[in-house]
Amino acid sequence: MSQVFFCRPAEVVAPDLVGCRLVKRQGDGSLLWGVIVETEAYSQDDPACHGYRRRSPQNETLFGEPGRFYVYVSYGIHHCVNVVTDRGDWANGVLLRAVALPDEPERIAAGPGLLARRFGLDRRDDSRPVTGEHDVWMAPRSDTFASQDLVTTTRIGISQGAATPWRWYLRSSRSVSRRARGDRTPPKPQCWSPSLELSS
Repeated sequence: MSQVFFCRPAEVVAPDLVGCRLVKRQGDGSLLWGVIVETEAYSQDDPACHGYRRRSPQNETLFGEPGRFYVYVSYGIHHCVNVVTDRGDWANGVLLRAVALPDEPERIAAGPGLLARRFGLDRRDDSRPVTGEHDVWMAPRSDTFASQDLVTTTRIGISQGAATPWRWYLRSSRSVSRRARGDRTPPKPQCWSPSLELSS
């Protein structure tokens, strides 16, 4: 994916990232990959954003150029993986909330902390480009994903800005971290699976 894709506001990029792939080249040369099925957007003028109050060494990447990973530690325990968007000197990014991996348990990366753990991502990956120059990158949606239905709803785990509808997820996926009220998990025979991507 080119950097230009990420040079747009987070709330525009976030739904477009659902269906894209997160890919990691492992030590033995094999590729670990999954399809992004849930994202959240954050912007500097949003009280839930890390860059809302001030710029610091910890959130500096979020103010940097778009198309880079911003990885932070949540509650001193879990790593959370974001992608910087929009423009430099303006805190703006998309949190990757859930990824579905082929031939793995459907909820192995259903949440930001689980996602980071499965892909082995931590603060060492902060500020690295997502465009393929490193051993972790993002790849575009496949043609088989074209007409999938996304749910737009509110974000999770925040006290301020909780009513902003800046979370998107793939309705037909069973790997979403938390579904909107009233939206039931699809039965296995009717759900979308990342194994469908293998032929693309």
